[in-house]
Amino acid sequence: MQKLVLIFLGLFITVQSVKAQDMSIQQYIDTYKDLAIKEMKRMGVPASITLAQGILETENGNSDLVKKSNNHFGIKCKSSWSGGSVFHDDDERGECFRKYTTAEESYRDHSNFLRGSERYAFLFKLDPADYKGWAYGLKKAGYATNPKYPEILIKHIETYNLNQYSLEATGEVPVFDAANYQDDPSDAANQASTPPSNGKTLFNGLKAIFVPAGTSLLAIATQFDISLTKLMEFNDLEKEGILPEETWIFLEKKLKQGRRDSYTTTGSETVYNIAQTNALQLSYLLEYNGLKKDDVVPSGTKIWLRDPSSVKTETEELNPKLHKVQPKEGLYSIAKKYNVSVEDLREWNKLDSDNLRIGQQLIISK
Repeated sequence: MQKLVLIFLGLFITVQSVKAQDMSIQQYIDTYKDLAIKEMKRMGVPASITLAQGILETENGNSDLVKKSNNHFGIKCKSSWSGGSVFHDDDERGECFRKYTTAEESYRDHSNFLRGSERYAFLFKLDPADYKGWAYGLKKAGYATNPKYPEILIKHIETYNLNQYSLEATGEVPVFDAANYQDDPSDAANQASTPPSNGKTLFNGLKAIFVPAGTSLLAIATQFDISLTKLMEFNDLEKEGILPEETWIFLEKKLKQGRRDSYTTTGSETVYNIAQTNALQLSYLLEYNGLKKDDVVPSGTKIWLRDPSSVKTETEELNPKLHKVQPKEGLYSIAKKYNVSVEDLREWNKLDSDNLRIGQQLIISK
């Protein structure tokens, strides 16, 4: 009898241990919110929608599909997909799903998938903060077969205040033509020698084009009737030839100061990529931050896009030292409002999570 009790006790402990390893919804959000924000800045898909879809499609990171494929959005293989794949039962048995090396690859492909498909193009005309419009629009466009799909996304967004992450990136969403993008990154290698063919767009108010790795600078210059020397000058490039990674290429001179005071990195970034992302001339970025052109900036670093001395003076004069948290307000939106980093707010207020309560007083300056 004692042996039987010990066996059942052992099984109970094992089951509880397995359950304890499951990721909660809040843990999923904390793990992937920065990826969602980064993708919103890159391609315009609202971070709130991306996170809500990830929570639903992966059972907040615990589904069999995500564990064996890093597929966070249930995107199935298509005839044009040449990447890795796994087979998983969904609407039918043994369906083919895309497989990724990392979660970041899945998040990027999700953005490309939506941006590059004609049937989702109408969504990008919506306000990025309009999560209800996006949720019902995804269902209308046929993203999912579950009739309750929009309601589930909306519930997740409102319960966990996911819209705060969209608000964090709203001012940095690029404006461009969805027809310039393909939903399969595996196709990019086949077309990398020439830039997208649908012409100029606007990024941070300037004429620009987004190109994949392997694109020829000469091909871009020829297509847009710009001298190669000028094109290199506009983009702070010293060597002509093939671009080693995907990037924005500007077709006119970049800005001397950013359209906002600062930028906080969401991953390790080169100063060149930061300059391109913010349409800022590299020399001014280096001057404002005391950086060198070969520097790599760690995640969570605050980078000045304007002369910091003038920004600091203005901030000190206008900002109060405390902020009272309002309904539906999150750490990211508060940080943006006061032009401070989320990391600073966490440090100054000794926060161990992004969860805030209404009426909570936050220190918003040193």
